Amino acid sequence: MEFEGRKKIDTNLNIAPLIDVVFQLLIFFMLSASFITQPGIKLTLPSAVTSKPHPDEDITVFITEDNNLYLNEEGVTLENLLDKLRPKILEAEKKTVVIKADEKIDLGLAVKVMDIAKQAEASGVVISTKTEENDKR
Repeated sequence: MEFEGRKKIDTNLNIAPLIDVVFQLLIFFMLSASFITQPGIKLTLPSAVTSKPHPDEDITVFITEDNNLYLNEEGVTLENLLDKLRPKILEAEKKTVVIKADEKIDLGLAVKVMDIAKQAEASGVVISTKTEENDKR
């Protein structure tokens, strides 16, 4: 009498479809993730220990390391900053101007921008910084 031997069960697991799904999820999350950055304007904000979070305002003046000025990401010169800033301040609900300046700029330029903001009837001027905690990461 001949006994039938144990049958071998093929236990190969095809993981290629699983890898495809993982890559599709990775691509989806990379494309749909929102990154909080300043598009097109590269700045290194100065750090401060006592800085407090401030809500983003509609009126922001950027000063880059090479002394270029941007009003809400639109390039401006120091001479025409007052003309472009005044209408924005008059129509804004909060008349505060946020200055986001690179840490390597000339202090005199920042003072001129602050003076222009006050001439344009801004109720306040805020200088944006990064906190020391964020700087250590």
